[in-house]
This record gives sequence, structure tokens and C-alpha cells, in this order.
Amino acid sequence: MTIIDIPEGWPADEARALAVQDELRARVVLDETGPEPGTGTVAGVDVAYDDVRGVVAAAAVVVDARTLTVVEESTAVGKVAFPYVPGLLAFRELPAVLAALRSLTRAPGLVVCDGYGRAHPRRFGLASHLGVLTGLPSIGVAKNPFVFGHGELGPHRGDTAPLRADDGEEVGRALRTQPGVKPVYVSAGHRTALDTACAHTLLLAPRYRLPETTRRADRLCREALAAAVL
Repeated sequence: MTIIDIPEGWPADEARALAVQDELRARVVLDETGPEPGTGTVAGVDVAYDDVRGVVAAAAVVVDARTLTVVEESTAVGKVAFPYVPGLLAFRELPAVLAALRSLTRAPGLVVCDGYGRAHPRRFGLASHLGVLTGLPSIGVAKNPFVFGHGELGPHRGDTAPLRADDGEEVGRALRTQPGVKPVYVSAGHRTALDTACAHTLLLAPRYRLPETTRRADRLCREALAAAVL
């Protein structure tokens, strides 16, 4: 487990965080297809909080994209870096997530975030932010839509419905990973197309609603948080 400090110069208030979002959003790469689904390695990242103590724990779990076998995992724990502000959650989570990723022995081919990329009111969610800072291909797979709705979605595994902004842009997709089960909400983050992001998500979720990367990172970060606050 890595113990982290809040990085020097990290935004401390909403105005500065919004300015950083505006600056970094221009660096998002959206014209790359991304890594081929089912090849290489994929990392899932997630965080858990103890708000009373102001502690955050992050986990990165790397799996073989074909077999879903875990090949490496790491955790990082530190102080919460930013207050809770909807739309700015990346500033709370990223110092710990970046520390967990840096602890890996090799960079994964893709990072799957429990959150949003393009499907964010400012088009710059956690997956996009993380991708820009690390240079890694990244996608967001969220449990709930943030501010974007969608039309009727078919009941079968693999059925999708677009998440559209007011201007008509498709910012993500509702994706049914299991028959008759609530969908997940997929969006491109950085250096990965939306079609590729959906294909990866389906391969990573052969049995359950959520990708295995997310499920395992969620469990690991909770274990790390529990150990840290004891």
C-alpha cells in the first residue's frame, strides 16, 4: 500500500478546479480507436472514502483482457484532496488513483474508471482527466447516468441506447451487459472510441452487470480503506 500526500499545487477550490478542467479538456484525444478488445491488459480503478476521517483509498487491479485473470494490483491511501462538488469528483479521487497506478510494475493497455469520460456536463469526467494526465487510453463505465438520459433500451445483452447532450452529441451509451438487468453507462475517456469502449465493457462483464475490473477494484479499495483507518 502506498501512502500519498496531496500533490503540490493541486486545486483547493471550485474556481481553480474549473479552470484546470477547461485547460486540460483541450488535450483529450477522441480520434483514436483505442486498444483492440480482448487483447493486452486492462486496469480497473476505484476509490473508497472515510469522510469522517477525511481519508481516501484507491485501488488499481490489472487483468488479462482475454482471460480476466488478475495479473497485478496495487493500492494507495491518503487524505481527501478536494471537497465534494458534483462534476468535480476527479479532484477528490485522482491523487490516490494516480499513486495506485504509479505503483504498478507496467502500464496497462486501458484504464476503466468507475465514472464518466465524455458523458459529463463539462465533457471532462474522471476517465478523461485520468487519461490526459497519464497518457493512457481510458474509458468511463458508470453505474448511473449523471445528467444525460436515454431512450428505450432493449432487454438483451449488448443492447445500447445513446446518451445525448442538448446539442444532439452522443456523449455515451447505456449498455445492457446482462439480460434484463439495469444497464451501465459507457463513455469514451481518452484515446479510445465509444464503440471500442462498449466492446471492452461487454468482454469485461461476462457474468455480472459491472466489469470485473470495477468489481475487483471496488473490493480492494474498501479493504485498503478498512486497513488504513484501523
